Order: sequence, then structure tokens, then C-alpha cells
Amino acid sequence: MTAEPRAAADRRTFIPLDPSLAPPGTRAFRDAGGIPADQWHADQNGETLVPTHCCFCGVQCGMYLRVDRGGKVFGVEPRNHDINRMRLCPKGINAYQQVNHPDRLTAPLMRRSRDEEFREVSWEEALDFTVAEVKRIQQTYGNDAFGLLGGASLFSEKTYLVGKFARVALKSRHVDYNGRLCMVSAAGANKLAFGIDRAGNPFSDILLTDCLLIAGSNVGECFPVMTQYVWGARDRGASLIVIDPRETAIARTADIHVALKPGTDSAFFTSVLNVVIAEGLTDENFLAAHATGWEEVKAKAAEYPPSRAAKICGVPAEQIVQVARTFARAPKAMAWHARGIEHHSQGVENCLSVISLCAATGHIGKPGAGYGTLTGQGNGQGGREHGQKSDLLPGGRSITNPEHRRQICEIWGIEESELPPAGTSMMEMVWQMQRREIRGLIGICNNPFVSLPNYRVVKEGYDATEFHAQFDFFLSETAANAHVVFPVTTWAEDEGVMANAEARVVKHNKAQDPPPGVRTDTWVMCELARRLGAGDKFDFPDSRSVFEELRTASAGTVNDYYGITYERLEETGGIAWPCPSTDHPGTPRLFEDGKTYHPDGKIHLQVVEWHPPMDPYDDEHPMSLTTGRTVAHFLSGNQTRRLGALVEQTPRPWAEVHPSHGFRNGEPVRVVTRRGSEVFPALVTEAIRPDTVFIPYHWPVPTAANALTIDALDPRSKIPEYKVCACRIEHADRIDEVPAPPVAPGHVAYPETQVSRTDPLPPTAPQGRGTSERS
Repeated sequence: MTAEPRAAADRRTFIPLDPSLAPPGTRAFRDAGGIPADQWHADQNGETLVPTHCCFCGVQCGMYLRVDRGGKVFGVEPRNHDINRMRLCPKGINAYQQVNHPDRLTAPLMRRSRDEEFREVSWEEALDFTVAEVKRIQQTYGNDAFGLLGGASLFSEKTYLVGKFARVALKSRHVDYNGRLCMVSAAGANKLAFGIDRAGNPFSDILLTDCLLIAGSNVGECFPVMTQYVWGARDRGASLIVIDPRETAIARTADIHVALKPGTDSAFFTSVLNVVIAEGLTDENFLAAHATGWEEVKAKAAEYPPSRAAKICGVPAEQIVQVARTFARAPKAMAWHARGIEHHSQGVENCLSVISLCAATGHIGKPGAGYGTLTGQGNGQGGREHGQKSDLLPGGRSITNPEHRRQICEIWGIEESELPPAGTSMMEMVWQMQRREIRGLIGICNNPFVSLPNYRVVKEGYDATEFHAQFDFFLSETAANAHVVFPVTTWAEDEGVMANAEARVVKHNKAQDPPPGVRTDTWVMCELARRLGAGDKFDFPDSRSVFEELRTASAGTVNDYYGITYERLEETGGIAWPCPSTDHPGTPRLFEDGKTYHPDGKIHLQVVEWHPPMDPYDDEHPMSLTTGRTVAHFLSGNQTRRLGALVEQTPRPWAEVHPSHGFRNGEPVRVVTRRGSEVFPALVTEAIRPDTVFIPYHWPVPTAANALTIDALDPRSKIPEYKVCACRIEHADRIDEVPAPPVAPGHVAYPETQVSRTDPLPPTAPQGRGTSERS
């Protein structure tokens, strides 16, 4: 590889600096002759760089996939996209390795009974068997006896097809997706308050704020590249407030870290609002012009003085006052939150309480002032917009609205009577499988055996099905329990769009052809639909053709994609919806005119009443178990637990406990809940509340955090209460072993990635505090 400078005349072409945003010293560096990195270029014979985006979290960092002369992906380079500015996290750097991984599924797997071993079969045999089972079950028990579960890591084109396939080909009401485990509490709150389900501000607005509040989000590990925006705001002097039971890496740098007790978020934020009101820090003009329900919310806030909330939340009353003053007095303030306040039986209320705080202080709809949610999956935002959610149709339409139903039936070419009613949520579908109300299931891009709570119930539900098929490119724990497994493409072997956490639609490009024997999810759904008699409604040769129908289906809705085209996305690097026409620039910031998407244009504030978590504390279970992610792994770990550097960095889960419990680092600690018990190595650190235990959830049984969590749901969003359940901890003799990921018949777990699983110690604490150093 050679590197040569461009012409001297080009070298001195400076990119103009905005002095309000430029870090200190940047202009001096430029004036001294510093050369921007992009003034140099490198060439390698035979290599192609394909611009695309990361497959993992909702930040959607831009990257180049490196493709060799043979058309195979062999590496990655960061891309100077304005989302990530050349930065990638450990997952992004290693993501390319899954494309040509030896664990890839390259032929359909099939068995007629779970008592049999899988065997590789032809596509014809796998498709025929699947269609025969669908018909048998539906003819015997009715159309709704068969269900479909999709995923929020799929391209939006595929999520659109999931919803259409369930309702038009399967003719079943039972369709939902694993985004139900992600940010549906925020979605429910956003719809209630604003009439629209998306973040109100782009990431870049963080750089303009004077106070940034982050609630329930371990940004440094779950969204590492997003920390650039946090540091940019801090460089300008912005205050940082972090609400989290753990002193995460981002919390350790905060001006105020509120280590509240899990499950008490709405009590805390309502009390913060109490102080804002009592000290005359509300923006009464903004509320009078732009909000309804304020008097009712104000009356409820009066019931939560800091003295009461301090007892509920386990934090000093003075800290509640400090947060209120810091946030309300800031000229511009922003609040962002994630699963930490959403994974609760009161998740919607938690989010509504944050919205009330932002509205009461007038921090809505301005550069540097607003409210947003950080999505966990790559298409966590886009994955719920176009129909795979049980109660929604494309464009965010309600499936219970007669006019919305009529519009979609006209586009799909079916009678309104043929469109099923709303279905149930993902966890509720598992309960229905347990009761044998749902007897057949197709799963696409999900792994409930690791990601759903209360594993015993999940296993019983799936075992009760008479037929189960799964789409995946690796054999997940859930797929290993199926009757048929369809081998499908990775993100690098197809093209399509995703919408990131700021609702910016970005385009992923195909970098290589799939291995022989592998098909796209689109092809499989369309082929199944053809064999089920609905082929005329699924004549889609590629993603582009699906996207054109999606654009039409979204036109005129709140989630309007009509003005977004593949060509515009390539040209611009991304467009925020709504975008109603091809000459519309998109809408990166909502509510700038002071209007929401409710018919009256107002923010509809909602009264919130705190209630305790669903799993009660007692003498046997006096502590709180909470769960979350770690920087090296992603969700159920089906991808990252196969990538050597990530497994080596974090080979196993651990139980994070406070030193006051008397454990030494690495000692076996048994965590016991009402669902069961498991033994983990202790990670002893002062960076967690003494009454709380933390376990990362990326691993399967017998080291699965979600074998211990409770399957209680928020009554409105139906999200599980992952972030708090009652537990106790005990000394144990032996740490439970981490199993290797499942592989296809005739394969063994890729040994280079598995050797470190036997390490009995937890990783070094990412917080860098306490007694967690390896000895």
C-alpha cells in the first residue's frame, strides 16, 4: 500500500470552522499548517471499498467494507460520515468478520420432530415442508394459530414485508417483533405526548446544549461512538447529569450522577418537576401556548416533594433539588434516555415523566433543547414504523383505525374484511404458545431463548409449538430448537435502509454476493407467499422494489418516507423523516414551530403515578437485579459471541456486586430470583448500589441473565420489566460454565473464538473503580 500527498494547492484548502463548535486549539493547529487527514489517500490494487453502515446499534456509524478481487469482504475502514466522523466501536470494527465466518449456515436445516437431529436439505424440501405445516395448522385450528415474529435489525424493506406477509400470506393477526423488547415504552409515551414516535432532535443538537441529561443509558458501552457528542457538549461547557443505579463510564464523568434505586425513575422525575414548580423555574408562556394537561400534572407533582422521593429512590433529597436547578436554569437543555428507564412495568410512565420535565421548562423543539430516545438495535426506529408491530400498519398507521385500514388494503389489493385485527405482543405470543393457542411460528432475525425474560416459560412455549421455522445466518439458540432453519444473508450481502436513533434514514449497500445456498429474507418470504397462494402480492425481485411500495404506503402519514429515494440517500448520507416529497430536505428537528402531530398541535402532558416494581421485595429476595449490555457484545450475542476479539475481550457474564457483601473478585456468587438461580464470577466494585446486582444478558442458559428476570409487562407498551426484579446473592462453590454457540451439523464451534470462555474471572471493570482489578 502506498500513500502520497495530493497536490500542494489542495493541501492548504481548509474546511471552514464554526468557532462556536470547534474544540479549543483547532484553529491554531490549522493556522500552524496542520493538514486534514482526508488530504491524503491510499491505493491498494484490486481492493474495493463499499460505503455502508454498521449492522449493530441505533447510532448507525458509517463504514467502508473492504472487498478483495474475489468479491469477498475481508476488512473494514471507518468512514467520515457525519454520524460517526471516522469512529467505530469494538463491535463495528469486528462486524465484517461475521460475513465469511465458518459458522455461517449455507443450506436449509430440517427435522420433522425435535427428537431428531437436523439434516441439511434442499430449499425445495424445506419450503414444501414449511408450507405444508402452515396449511395443516391453519386448516385445523384457524389462521390465528400460526404466528410470525420479526426483528428490528432487519432492513426496513424486510420489516415491511414481515407485516405484509403475516397479514396477507398467512392471514394471521399474530405478528410482532423483537423491538417490543427495545424502545416501545418510549414509542408509547411519544405518541401520547406528541402524536409522533421518534426523537425530537438530531444528535448534532447535543453539541449546542448547555445541559445534557442522560437517563438509563450506558452510553460509553452501548453507544460508544455517541460519546463524541457528549464530549463535544462538555468542551463547550455543558453540564452533564446521569441517572443510573451504576456508576458507568459516562456517569463517572458527570457533574451529577444520581444512583437511584432500580424501578423508581418516575418518582424521581416527578419530584424534580416538583422542585422546578416550587422554585418558579417553569416556562409558563411555553406551557400556555403549547401544552394541555399541565394543571393535572402540576397537581400530581405536588405529591412528590424531594423528601418523599428521596425515600422511594434511595438518593439524597438535595440531589433532586440540584438536578432540578441545573436542568431548568440552563438556557438550552436536552434529555436522552434508553432501556434503563424503559424496561419497566411502568416504562411508559417513566418516559412521560421526562417529557413533562422538558415541556415544563420549555426545552422542546429548539437547537440544543429537546428530548430523544437512544435505540438499541440498528433499525430500532425504522423497524417499528412499517407494519411488523402487532398494532401498526405501514406508515405508523393504526390497525384499529378504519380509514387507515382502508388505505393499506387499497395499496395491498385486498378487501378490508381480509385484513386481520390487531395481534398481541411478543411475550404474550409466547404465553399463547404455552396455552397452545398459537401452534406454529416463523421467526426472523430474533433469538428469544436469550433475549426474552423468564427462560423457562419461553422454552415451554416454543416446545409446545407443533411447527417452528427460523430465518438466520448463524444457528442461534432459538433456531437450534426449530424444525426448519432457513440460511439467509447478512447485512453485507443485500441492500436496504435503516432509520437510526435520530430518525435519519440511511442506506446499506451490498458488498458481496451471499455464499452458495444462501437466500435473502425477501426471497424466502416471497417464495413462501407464492406457495401459500399470495404470490401476486409479493412480486418483489429485490429490496429496491419493496422500498418503492413502502414509499407509496407511507405517503401522507406521520412516518412519511415518500420523498426518500435510494439515490437521495446515496447523495446526502441520510434523510430524517417525515419527508413528503423528493424536493423536501427531511425533518431532522421536530416541533420547531411549536406544534406537535396531535390535531390541536399541542403537547398532551400525562399524569404519572409511581408504583413499585412487579416483583416484590421480601426477606428472601431483598435486593434488585438489573441487566444490561457490555461494550463487546450485542443483544442475544448470536453474532458477537462468535467473533474472536470480542469473545476474548468479554468471554462470559459476571455478577457486579458492592464490596459490602464480602465477596472477592472472581469468587462464585449465586444470584437467586423467584425464577431460579445461576452462579457467576463476582465483579466487586464500588460503582454499584449496595442493594443492586448487575448481570449482562448476552449469554444463554446456564449463564443467562434472562433465566432470572420476570416476564411482567408494562400494561400499555407490553415491554418486559428487565431492569428490576427481586433477588438475593449467596456464596457458591462453582461458577456455571458458558456454553459454546450452536453450530450446524458436522461443524464444531470455531475454536479460535471459544478458548477464552473457560476464563473463570470477570472482565476488568469498565468503570475502573473498586476492587475489580485482576490479580
